[in-house]
Amino acid sequence: MRYELMLPHQIRKAIEENWPVALPLGVLEYHGEHMAVGMDTLAVIKTLELFEKERDIVILPPFYYGAASYAVAPPEGSGSVQVGGPVLAPFAEELFYGLLRIGFRNIHAIIHHQTENFVAGMPTDLAFKTAGRQAIFRFLEKERGEGWWGSDKMVDYYAGHAQGENVFNWVQVHPLMPAAMNGKYPFDHAGIGETSLMLALCPEAVDAGRFTDNTSWYTKSAPEASAELGKKGVAMILDHLRATLRG
Repeated sequence: MRYELMLPHQIRKAIEENWPVALPLGVLEYHGEHMAVGMDTLAVIKTLELFEKERDIVILPPFYYGAASYAVAPPEGSGSVQVGGPVLAPFAEELFYGLLRIGFRNIHAIIHHQTENFVAGMPTDLAFKTAGRQAIFRFLEKERGEGWWGSDKMVDYYAGHAQGENVFNWVQVHPLMPAAMNGKYPFDHAGIGETSLMLALCPEAVDAGRFTDNTSWYTKSAPEASAELGKKGVAMILDHLRATLRG
């Protein structure tokens, strides 16, 4: 369900049943002359909407204003919007803390931007990862008091870990395309891989008539894109979401 359309009794049900709460996280960034600047975030939104058809899930309003950077192109006339990580982290902490206060314990930010380096991290995902940890510590200290971890009530902390129980899993950040997809689906920027995803998920975000306007190396494979290839990528992403977003 879209969070902004939920009524309080529906929110309480989602909390009671521990529905996954997903934040589509992304940027507004130049993706060649042929593709919409919201591609990264649109890919997350559209796949979550497909996932919603098979599982109970809360989809938060998307956040588009991540750290796009100007590595691909300067912003003048290209449309990239850059908001740095140091600014993102305080916002994200407040957001996650607020969601924990509401009662959610199964919160996930899903990102498709610079995630080829996800383990090491890049500005947007790092800001939200750090914010998630900070929000959890802050929430636990509010609810349980200082010294909460050292109290006798936490004697089973490590045993719980062995069984998959971990309070620090209340807020997690994931790539839309996991590392397991490398070599199975093209990972690129505005090339055959991303263009195919948009053709499958949001075809109005692609204008094939603009392929010839591209002059950059990273868009050279874009004309080879197809909705059929994109659907294969979407199927892999949905498998990833099934394994990641559990109640």
